[in-house]
Amino acid sequence: MHRYFIELAYNGSEYNGWQIQPNAPSVQEEINKALTLLLKQEINVTGAGRTDTGVHASFFVAHFDSDVVIAHTQALTDKLNRFLGKNIAIKDIYAVQPDMHARFSAISRTYKYHINKNKNPFTYPFAYRPHPLPDIRLMNNACELLLRYEDFTSFSKLHTDVKTNICHLMEANWEETDEQLVFTIKADRFLRNMVRAIVGTLLDVGQGRITLEQFQQIIESKDRCKAGTSVPGNALFLCDIEYPPCKI
Repeated sequence: MHRYFIELAYNGSEYNGWQIQPNAPSVQEEINKALTLLLKQEINVTGAGRTDTGVHASFFVAHFDSDVVIAHTQALTDKLNRFLGKNIAIKDIYAVQPDMHARFSAISRTYKYHINKNKNPFTYPFAYRPHPLPDIRLMNNACELLLRYEDFTSFSKLHTDVKTNICHLMEANWEETDEQLVFTIKADRFLRNMVRAIVGTLLDVGQGRITLEQFQQIIESKDRCKAGTSVPGNALFLCDIEYPPCKI
């Protein structure tokens, strides 16, 4: 068997996330069908992780195994892009070492969440506009607290099948542009719904609904019910995944 990585991007608005689900459209299912048809063999791609319903990826990685060597990966990339809908774009396909895994070999993942400062008809599908606009200074103070912890049970979807809620954060901060507030968070792994729950709770801090001390107590409580409401998925982007050198 020969293993290949696919680098891609997708607009998640019309999908129930990356992973195949019964009776719901998914990005994984679309790529499986396209590759199976084009390569004339049963292909099942494995993604770097799950994204929630409506969440986007400006950079995503998946891998698949082929019975035969794919001599012209650029040609396959071009064919896939013509075959798939406009909301999925294949950036590159390349051979990797056989022990590389799109999910388990990843060193880090980075997400960004976009908040519009003003009403904008051109960015509204991909940004959230809360009322009132939060205080970015307070939210960055909360981010400093967030970086002290490793157990994020308070921000995890309940009843998941993961063995641990430990994640190692490398970055968490808000930046302000002329039009937006943008949250960036980087970690070795993320729990289901974790980023959206963190952003929702940071907004509670930024809008004065909870104090920094209460934010810290929420993390330490390890109780999802005490954290804030998850923000909408339409403003969340998976934007980077890092791997060790793996191309053949």
